[in-house]
Amino acid sequence: MDLIDTHAHLASSRLIPDLPSILDEAQECGVGTIVSISCDLEDCTTNRELSENYKGVFATAGIHPCYVHEFDEGTGYSLLEAHIQSGAFVAVGEIGLDYFHPPADGSSLDDWKQLQKRVFRRQLEIADALAYPVIIHQRNSFDDTLEMLQDFPDVRAVLHCFSEGPEEAKRALELGCYLSFTGNCTFKSAEPIRESISICPRDRVMVETDSPFLAPVPYRGKRNTPAYVVKVAEQIGACWRSDIEAVAIATSENARRFFRGLS
Repeated sequence: MDLIDTHAHLASSRLIPDLPSILDEAQECGVGTIVSISCDLEDCTTNRELSENYKGVFATAGIHPCYVHEFDEGTGYSLLEAHIQSGAFVAVGEIGLDYFHPPADGSSLDDWKQLQKRVFRRQLEIADALAYPVIIHQRNSFDDTLEMLQDFPDVRAVLHCFSEGPEEAKRALELGCYLSFTGNCTFKSAEPIRESISICPRDRVMVETDSPFLAPVPYRGKRNTPAYVVKVAEQIGACWRSDIEAVAIATSENARRFFRGLS
């Protein structure tokens, strides 16, 4: 079996101390490729080093919407662009809009949203200019996120940790997006997510863990690791009435087609 965890935060302090054993466990479970996601410029540097030091680990570069207040727009965009142009990264992300968490800088909600939108748009412009795919974080911001993506029809996008129902899934698919599913699709309350999986074309789905967050059942509440992406694939298989091997083949093909330089 060949599964690709397309979204894990290996640079997290909750994972790095045990990273060699975490990667060994993933390999034993058939997860030989992991995309390690950046949330800020420090992550970009760390993830690049991880990709250089560990076989099967690939890095992304981007500014997460919950960290935009720490991002220096005066110098940050050129630094981010230099990271991407180095060729050491397979996508821009994770980027997007998050209206769930309150403003981290104490600003008004409107100012917070406008800052997120400005940083999101600029990163989409960079991805567009450099022909890189983007990994999208959207939480309580689905309409605004899709509206922004409509301005960038040539940018290949995946909505990570897709947690919406089938109507939203159809809208995202019509826009050309890929959908990536994580451990919350196994939760008892996640029937709308499972309905989205059921209607999603098999050539537009990817699997992820979002490690160390959102561990799937039966590990819910514990530290998530890339090995647990197997549980996500099993749930997708149940929705598709397919075995896990078919899910692994489809989602890994999709990941290799989506990301730049993933091999």
